[in-house]
Amino acid sequence: MSYGHWVQAIEGSIGELKGVEKVFVALEYAKVTVQFDADAAYLEKIKETIDDQGYNVE
Repeated sequence: MSYGHWVQAIEGSIGELKGVEKVFVALEYAKVTVQFDADAAYLEKIKETIDDQGYNVE
């Protein structure tokens, strides 16, 4: 699996969540930045979605 595929998988799965406005994955820094409406999206659901993709969330 390529890095591009990993980025697309994470951005796609998080981007589909209700209330998520922007997702940026920086694999070189092992970071995901998510801009979301806190009234519509839940941080725990975002973390769970990343975890479901096989990545650790701190």
